[in-house]
Amino acid sequence: MKVICRMMLLVILLSSSGCSKEIAPNIPGRPSESGQNAQDLIDITALQLVNAYPELSFRQPVAFVHVEDDTNRIFVVEKAGRIYSFDNNAQSLSASLFLDISNRVDSSASEKGLLGLAFHPDFAQNGLFCVNYTSRTETIVARYQATNQTPQSGLPNSEQILMRIPQPFANHNGGHLAFGPDGFLYIATGDGGSAGDPHGNAQNRSSLLGKILRIDVDTTAPGLVYGIPADNSFVGNTSGYRPEIYAYGLRNPWKFSFDRDGRLWAADVGQNTIEEINLVQKGGNYGWNIMEGSLCYPASSNCSHDGLELPVWEYRHPLGRSITGGYVYYGNRLPGLNGAYIYGDYVTGRIWALRLISGQTPVNQEIVDSQLNISTLGIDQEGELYIVDFGGKIYKLERKSQS
Repeated sequence: MKVICRMMLLVILLSSSGCSKEIAPNIPGRPSESGQNAQDLIDITALQLVNAYPELSFRQPVAFVHVEDDTNRIFVVEKAGRIYSFDNNAQSLSASLFLDISNRVDSSASEKGLLGLAFHPDFAQNGLFCVNYTSRTETIVARYQATNQTPQSGLPNSEQILMRIPQPFANHNGGHLAFGPDGFLYIATGDGGSAGDPHGNAQNRSSLLGKILRIDVDTTAPGLVYGIPADNSFVGNTSGYRPEIYAYGLRNPWKFSFDRDGRLWAADVGQNTIEEINLVQKGGNYGWNIMEGSLCYPASSNCSHDGLELPVWEYRHPLGRSITGGYVYYGNRLPGLNGAYIYGDYVTGRIWALRLISGQTPVNQEIVDSQLNISTLGIDQEGELYIVDFGGKIYKLERKSQS
C-alpha cells in the first residue's frame, strides 16, 4: 500500500479518460499467458459491480480468502487483527469471529496490521493456517491451529512464530502470503519503508525485505522452525544470502497469486511514477531500487537493465497511484474475462483486465471505474472474483440484465 496514510485518506477519485483499451509497448524477455485472442475484448458496458453480501460489512478489510475444504466458507481479514468467516451466500446475515489477535497486532500506522492469511493445503485434515502481521517493530509470520468443532475457530494461544523480520519504518510491509502449487508458503515483504529504499534492502540478498520468500512449514532446518526448499535460489550460497529468498528487488508487493499454470503474478506499488505487474520467477531480480518499473530510479540516473526483470505491465500516475494485485479469472459467471488477470488501484478505484497472449502485444482493458478504495481482490472455491472496499463492503462483477 502507498506511503503516508494513503489508506486513511479521503481521495478525490480521478475521472475515466474514456479509453477502454490500452496496448503496451512490447516488453521483451517475459513469458506470456495463453487465452483468448487479444482482439476478443470485453464488452465493458455489460458489466457492473453489485454488493455480494448486502447484510455484511467489515472494518478495514484487507484480505478475502477461501479454504479448500468443501464448506464454501469465506474468510475476511480486518486490519486491526481479526478474522471473520461466513457462508459464501448472498443471503448471509452475519459473520462469525474466527480469530482475534488484535492484542498482538500493531495497526496504528496506515500500512501496519494483520495483513495476510493462508490456509495449509491440508487444512481440512490438520486445521493449520498462517498469518502475517506487524508488531511495533517487526513483521511476524505465524502458524495457528483451528478447532475441529462447528463453528470452527482459530485458537489464539496456539501461535507458533515462524519468522520475525525487523521493520525499520512503519510503511512498506507487504503482508500477503499464500501456499503455492508446490505446497510451500510464499511470503511478500516490502523494502522496509520510508521512501526510495534508503537502506538498500530490496537489492540486498542478505536481507529478507523487498522480497518474495518461500519456506516449507512442514519441515525444519537447523536453527529454524521451518524448512528451506532445496531448490530455493540461494541455498548453499557462501556470500551470506538468505536461503528463504525466492525473488528480490521489490518495493511493496501488495497481493500476489498463482494462476492455473503455476505462474506467480505479483503487483508492486510504485514510488513516484509507475505501478507495475510482474510474473515472478525463481531467482529473479525485479529492479527496485535501481528501477521503478521500466524507468531508472531516480529518473536522472543512468542505470543498466542488465540482470533485471522488467514488468509484464505497468501504468503511470495519475491513471492510478497504488496498485492492488488480483487473480487470473477462471470462473463461469463472466466468460468474457476468462484467462484475464483482473486487478485494481486502491486510490482511483479503477479495475482492469490484462491479457498476455503468446506472440502478441499485451492488452490491458479498463472494465470498471469503481470509485472504491480497493484494498484486495479475492476468489471463491468456484474461481469467481470479488472486489473488497477498504470502507467495509465486498462486491462482485456481474453482467447487466438485458432489458
